[in-house]
Amino acid sequence: MSEHDQAKAPKLALVTGASRGLGAALAEELAARGYHVLAVARTVGGLEELDDRVRSAGGQATLAPMDVGEAAAMQQMAQAIESRWGGLDLWAHCAVHAAPMSPAPHIEGRDWSKSMLINVEVTRGLIALLEPLLRRNGGTSLFFDDPRGGQKFFGAYGATKAAQIALARTWQAETARMGPRVVIDSPAPMPTAVRARFFPGEERDKLASCKSEALRILNAL
Repeated sequence: MSEHDQAKAPKLALVTGASRGLGAALAEELAARGYHVLAVARTVGGLEELDDRVRSAGGQATLAPMDVGEAAAMQQMAQAIESRWGGLDLWAHCAVHAAPMSPAPHIEGRDWSKSMLINVEVTRGLIALLEPLLRRNGGTSLFFDDPRGGQKFFGAYGATKAAQIALARTWQAETARMGPRVVIDSPAPMPTAVRARFFPGEERDKLASCKSEALRILNAL
């Protein structure tokens, strides 16, 4: 891509975990603000529905039906971003694995391993892959805290989500002077699929909408 083409191109936003919930709401709002959105998720149907909404509102999106847990796929994605766009302006990391609630002694090994992979190892790998692309464009990374560590029955999710945010805070401290900018937000409770698994009897109409939280988060930037 030539310098002239880059000057005309919209900013690029990568949303990992974009098919539903806060990720989808952020993708829609970013597209409405003129970003080209690279939407990553495993759920093809959810991505296609997102694409329909984005395009009907006049926005632009590229769908990437990928599993963030596959390191080779994430490497391929980062290479595609570099070759096609040259850099990255915003990364919103919404992908998360919510293991079933369980007493600590009864956490199943497969649930623990998947939680460690998606919530911790994937985050480490993506930071390594995306930092050069973000730095090239003076970009920003967004992480979302959900502090469940120490709460009953949240062992696998709480521990690995806390580890993810600890890693993000470390990266935030390391890049405070030279970038990329790292922002960690604590969204209000929203009627997401993840929350429904944890609180199945909750009155969902009293929760903040994903759209309103997406607006708040992006306006704060």
